[in-house]
Amino acid sequence: MENKNWSNTSVEEILQEVNTDTGLTSQQAQQKLQTDGLNQLAQAEKESLLIKFINQFKDVMILILIAAAIISGVLGEMVDAFIILAIVVVNALLGLYQEGKAENALEALQKLSAPTSKVIRDSQELSVPSEELVVGDIIVLEAGDLVNADLRLLKTSSLKIEEASLTGESVPVEKEADVLVGEDKALGDRINMAYSSGNVTYGRGLGVVTATGMNTEVGKIATILSETKNQETPLQKQLNDLGKVLGIVAIIAVVGIFLIGLFNGKEPFQMFMTSVSLAVAVIPESLPTVSTIVLSMGVQRLVKRNAIVRTLPSVETLGSTTVICSDKTGTLTQNKMTVVDYYNNEQPVDHLALAGFLVNDSRLNNEQKWVGDPTETAISAWAVDQGVNYDQALKDYKRIAEVPFDSARKRMTTVNMVDGKKMVYVKGGVDEVLAITTRYGLNNEVRPITQEDIDTIQQKNTSMGQDALRVLAVAYKEVQGEVEDGDPNLESDLIFLGLVGMIDPARPEVKEAIADCKNAGIRAVMITGDHATTAQAIGREIGLLEDHHRVITGVDLDNMSDEDLARDVESIGVYARVSPEHKMRIIDAWKSHGNIVAMTGDGVNDAPALKKADIGAAMGIVGTEVAKGASDMVLTDDNFATVVNAVEEGRRIKDNIKKAIGYLLSCNMGELFTLLLATVLNWQMPLLAIHILWINLVTDSLPALALGVDPAEEDIMDREPDRSNSLFTKPMAYRTLYQGVMVGILTTIGFMVGSGWLFGLEGNTQLGQTMAFGVLGFSQLVHAFNIHSPQESVFKTLFKNKQLIQAVLINVAMMFAVLLVPALRDIFKLADLELIHWLIMFSLAFMPWVIVEIMKKLGLNGND
Repeated sequence: MENKNWSNTSVEEILQEVNTDTGLTSQQAQQKLQTDGLNQLAQAEKESLLIKFINQFKDVMILILIAAAIISGVLGEMVDAFIILAIVVVNALLGLYQEGKAENALEALQKLSAPTSKVIRDSQELSVPSEELVVGDIIVLEAGDLVNADLRLLKTSSLKIEEASLTGESVPVEKEADVLVGEDKALGDRINMAYSSGNVTYGRGLGVVTATGMNTEVGKIATILSETKNQETPLQKQLNDLGKVLGIVAIIAVVGIFLIGLFNGKEPFQMFMTSVSLAVAVIPESLPTVSTIVLSMGVQRLVKRNAIVRTLPSVETLGSTTVICSDKTGTLTQNKMTVVDYYNNEQPVDHLALAGFLVNDSRLNNEQKWVGDPTETAISAWAVDQGVNYDQALKDYKRIAEVPFDSARKRMTTVNMVDGKKMVYVKGGVDEVLAITTRYGLNNEVRPITQEDIDTIQQKNTSMGQDALRVLAVAYKEVQGEVEDGDPNLESDLIFLGLVGMIDPARPEVKEAIADCKNAGIRAVMITGDHATTAQAIGREIGLLEDHHRVITGVDLDNMSDEDLARDVESIGVYARVSPEHKMRIIDAWKSHGNIVAMTGDGVNDAPALKKADIGAAMGIVGTEVAKGASDMVLTDDNFATVVNAVEEGRRIKDNIKKAIGYLLSCNMGELFTLLLATVLNWQMPLLAIHILWINLVTDSLPALALGVDPAEEDIMDREPDRSNSLFTKPMAYRTLYQGVMVGILTTIGFMVGSGWLFGLEGNTQLGQTMAFGVLGFSQLVHAFNIHSPQESVFKTLFKNKQLIQAVLINVAMMFAVLLVPALRDIFKLADLELIHWLIMFSLAFMPWVIVEIMKKLGLNGND
């Protein structure tokens, strides 16, 4: 079939090309399948395991470490080179494992919910896999079916299709096959078309497939996704920036120390080895590993809290989020129409409930879930809640005639046998029902309806409408004699019974989640394809929309330049009737103010924005495959409140990574100070390269890792987002400097004692290096407990983190092994210590507690 403007082509013209009775032959379908390919969205080409592994080595600090390993190897220090490369490979394997685990979890989520479609082929109605649909297939649609390809409808019988996942419109669209629609109309207004990802809620239909796979409207959005580039997360940028700074410091230190050594008459080779040791001391080799593992553990915690994070740094990004742009339907709301108000002039509600239940085609399925048109399922569920006995009503009140709903009348009528009487029930639009109503029920009596009655009804209708409720009227009468389907006389001389108002309500937990966002300094914004009135009502109900916030539509956005939008974006709380392109502009406008933007959503129409945002969070249950594929995080319980949990976890992770950085850098600063002082004073080196590597890669790593699981601070969600975009703040720099100098001085004192320069003790260079090694290692382990809090006493937080206690005990045992086991002592070129040296070593090692406690008491510890 040739390409054409399907929505503007008449059914008669289409029927000249297709036969709805016979459909395609199996042979024709097979040929088209071979030509056009499967009816599925193109999968992004997966990176090979090798490429994924290589990608783990892109960080600046990793590259610097590899260079250090190569230099060490060239200079014959194979042990040093091996240790550096080992830590780099372990870091890469951890990242690879975690990303693979997240991908596997997502694959379990991304299963099609409707794998088959009903088609007419070879003059028979068959059920075929949806991926085998081809252009020209005749599709049979019934209530409950998913639309699995784009269709031009050929026949419709009260057909309604929910297209929320594509258009954002929560109310099903009434479809009409016989009308012609211009190509310039929006997708939601093309009522003679059905689109892939739609859900048939009512009626029946017949259509011809006009597009499959990537040629569908869903496929076009998927194409937009492939053109949107992924960007670095804030954590990746900050770690890279830190790596660059440390790299520059390392180069300056290496060159400076090398030149100073040459000036002091040292051998060039000896000074080169010292310079390499210094470079190793400057760069915290275990930081990439610690960061990866801390993020990985955060990801595992989030899985238990119903969130799957696809890439490690993304969870930290959520912790830095300043704006959450959220879809309404199914994210802030339940995506389930619910009766929330009714009016029956103080008459018994049971009559209104029974009437609403009987003039209704929705039913419970085998899983005890309501199926059918959302407005009808809402009324039926409400009727049962009001006391209607479901089984008895279906059994005792048989339907004997009906006048189906159509868009011209905007009414539906049924005739049911109720207690031996033929009762007519009508439901529909308020004006359409009042037009055929002549009587009014009041105090169990029926009298002619008056204008005052009509005004009262309309006032209540208006009041419900202002609350964004969809309002239907219900009327009834008793008839005698024979009744027939479609009899127009059934819809006359009716008695007004009441109004029911329904809405897609907010999720019960969303209001608290929005309040938590406000307390955390995060701005929540609603972006929806739904009507402005409905969006505004929901926004006010959940506390998202405040008095000074504006509500604008997609048309308003079209009339705004990017500059105007960027200027006004902070005053706009709700965007209604928007397209995917609008969402991209909104995100760009927020980003232009330096905000970190998160986007939550579940529909196909959310996918481009999910990818464009700093972090996209898709719904795992009702979310479309395209949305999940574009997201950074999938919420497995479809709960907006899970986003708030992720924000809290992200903040905790960033806090703990900063603790780990502060700890590692203060330790490395101590090493740098020790080596720099010795070089300037023309001493022998207090520490060898292998000593520094052992401290940095082994002794430092476990405590840093344990700090990564520190419990969250009590006020973590009561503070503003961290807008510094820095992992290394000024207070941290101050603490790192003075605490590093503290460790360096203690280490230097240890070296001087071992060298025989203090307290009248005998010594030598090897003994001095052993004392320096011991003081450095043990003092850093003691210092780890200072890092819990820059304000609180170490004695209050000492037992805050059991993992840190365990890590320190393990590293103490490892230090004892190196100092006491002769074979290990020889590898590390250490001397055997006497009791006096052990006593002095531990006296110096516990000094960080004393010094930092004094600084905290004096308020000089640098509060964040």
